[in-house]
Amino acid sequence: MNISDIVMVIAGLILLIAGGEALVRGASTLASKVGLSPLVIGLVVVSAATSAPELAVTVGAVLDGEPDLAVGNVVGSNIVNILVILGISAIISPLVIKRQLIRFDIPVMVGLSLLLVLVSLDGRISIFDGMLLLAVLVFHIIMSILIGKRTAAEPDHQPNELPGNSKPTSMWLAALLLTVGVGLLVLGAQLLVSGAVNIATGLGVSSLVIGLTVVALGTSLPELATSIIALRRGERDMAVGNIVGSNLFNIGVVLGLPAIIFGQGIPVPSAAIALDLPLMLA
Repeated sequence: MNISDIVMVIAGLILLIAGGEALVRGASTLASKVGLSPLVIGLVVVSAATSAPELAVTVGAVLDGEPDLAVGNVVGSNIVNILVILGISAIISPLVIKRQLIRFDIPVMVGLSLLLVLVSLDGRISIFDGMLLLAVLVFHIIMSILIGKRTAAEPDHQPNELPGNSKPTSMWLAALLLTVGVGLLVLGAQLLVSGAVNIATGLGVSSLVIGLTVVALGTSLPELATSIIALRRGERDMAVGNIVGSNLFNIGVVLGLPAIIFGQGIPVPSAAIALDLPLMLA
């Protein structure tokens, strides 16, 4: 175990907290200005941002010839999102589950998870499988925006204010906060995951186990930081939408896109098919 690895983990955590704060501030303002509910912003914008570390890790793992790490990262992250992040968020503050989530978003999430299990049974996520997973995600994004536009309620705070902040905020500043938040989250997650993987590898842990545990927990920390900060700022819809949307992005983009781009698909280890994927679906 190297001291520099521990420093990387600590620095990563600090950047995650700062990034989550900036992301929620920017997303909250953006939601009120474009006429979309915080739930839809959480489902589409925030979840895409917080899934960026998973995408970076998965692409890197595929390029490095570590497909077990790529699959373990996504499956483990989705399990962590539901059991850990949703659980911690509910302990901090009772979560608001909107009708749209129950009628549309959660059924799509379960359906996409089931589809991932089915296409993985042959031991490989092929190009066609990747296109199928990505297509379901694109459908969800389009429908979420359409439903959100139709059912968006009046915001609880003035459109030119940030939650918990009396200073007016312009559109460009909201976009800047959003961009800075994403950058800090990605950098923080990369530092934390790199340090944690080095520590775990030094202890002799396998790639699949590292992906399912250390990397999954590390890349899910942006979702945790963002959800907790959203709850602290009274954005409970955004906190829930972030978790559900992140699971959808993890399957549709983080696994689907590399399977398409790299041509030969992504091998799925038998251990993941036997245990981890069914657990994720459950």
